[in-house]
Amino acid sequence: MGSGKVTDGQGLSFEGKHVTVAGLGVSGIPAAKILHGLGALVTVVNDGDDERSRAQAADLEALGITVRLGDGATLPDGTELIVTTPGWQPDKPLFTAARAAGVEIWGDVELAWRLRGRDGKEPAPWLAVTGTNGKTTTVQMLASILKAGGLRTAAVGNIGVSVLDAVLGDEQYDVLAVELSSYQLHWAPSLRAHSAAVLNLAPDHLDWHGSMEAYAADKGRIYEGNRVACVYNVADKATEDLVREADVEEGCRAIGFTLGSPAPSQLGVVDGILVDRAFVEDRQKNAQELAEVADVNPPAPHNIANALAAAALARAFGVPAKAVRDGLRAFTPDAHRIAHVADVDGVAYIDDSKATNTHAAEASLAAYESIVWIAGGLAKGATFDELVAKSAKHLRGVVLIGADRALIREALARHAPEVPVVDLDRTDTGAMLAAVQEAQRLAAAGDTVLLAPACASMDMFANYNKRGDAFAQAVRELGA
Repeated sequence: MGSGKVTDGQGLSFEGKHVTVAGLGVSGIPAAKILHGLGALVTVVNDGDDERSRAQAADLEALGITVRLGDGATLPDGTELIVTTPGWQPDKPLFTAARAAGVEIWGDVELAWRLRGRDGKEPAPWLAVTGTNGKTTTVQMLASILKAGGLRTAAVGNIGVSVLDAVLGDEQYDVLAVELSSYQLHWAPSLRAHSAAVLNLAPDHLDWHGSMEAYAADKGRIYEGNRVACVYNVADKATEDLVREADVEEGCRAIGFTLGSPAPSQLGVVDGILVDRAFVEDRQKNAQELAEVADVNPPAPHNIANALAAAALARAFGVPAKAVRDGLRAFTPDAHRIAHVADVDGVAYIDDSKATNTHAAEASLAAYESIVWIAGGLAKGATFDELVAKSAKHLRGVVLIGADRALIREALARHAPEVPVVDLDRTDTGAMLAAVQEAQRLAAAGDTVLLAPACASMDMFANYNKRGDAFAQAVRELGA
């Protein structure tokens, strides 16, 4: 609110304020209900007007909240603040009108940050994680480590659990592990984390941000105002550059993580051991053992990097070394993230349907020696030359599915012409069984058949979960 009538902390008041919530869904509905409960006059605008939206609108209208379906472009009269769901692009007419009228635009994360401490209690610090890939796994690992350290915590944010619910719920937390997308960070200007990590940076969501530079800048917002540690990826210079550019509190440290031997102020790996040379006495000479690589599930290189980032954030919060080991051992990854489905005739079948972009697929392909790769789907504007060139040495064969498979086929012809390719000219859900059967034909004992599509799923499946489920079912049919 350009007038400054909304203030931070316990003085934040919405009584009688005209607030527009942009979008329904996971974050919009809780935001609308919370704002209504705080006395705001809430109007929800939503582009869609389908059956699901109408049902959601009816629930909100029963509470006394105004809902406008099919009209997300017009700024409601009297609007003093907009709270937007993350996916709404900054160039939408609604936001253009708001900026022209001097109306502030917050995301749900910004709203949650501003509402902390309303109960008069000390708000829980945030340990925040972003990056192109690995965010959810890292945040879940972090929460597991914090719990092993005896702390009351929850994994919230872009992980699918509303950070608003965590901040305003009855549960009392010592610290929150918060996953933040570039969308959420764009709309969270006042967020100031205890410590934060950017895991990696690769082109993604450029249609939303407009450029790689804008995407990186939004990711870098996570470091602004950090108090204790800015955690970066030694192997990804762009993440360290974001630390250098950040305006942090006096005494905040840059902490690197690496799959190699760590320098002082870094965490890394030495002889199969995860070690800390950042949060120890005399880090020039000493290192603290944290866990074994075998404690990381699964111990693929990119997942070890996730574990090191989680450990760095936990150590920044004062968690003892033993809790890092115990938390990593207790952690179970979500489905469809380099998940081992089965071994059939000496061939391992791995479901990494969550690898929906080239950066994630590259990490997955690097984890195995000899691969029959199942790939394809919606490319979202991606190109595949770099991915194929880097991964060619691992490929025994490739099976292509989905709408944009030709882009991958052409990259394979340029950079891996000797690798046999099966191009399945179909986008129906039954194509997955055919893809797995073709992959079995190409594979030999000791190989890995890897579903790492490097593409979104919506051309064939409702989401990456459904795609992974179809893969797992097809593998089970092989072994039946």
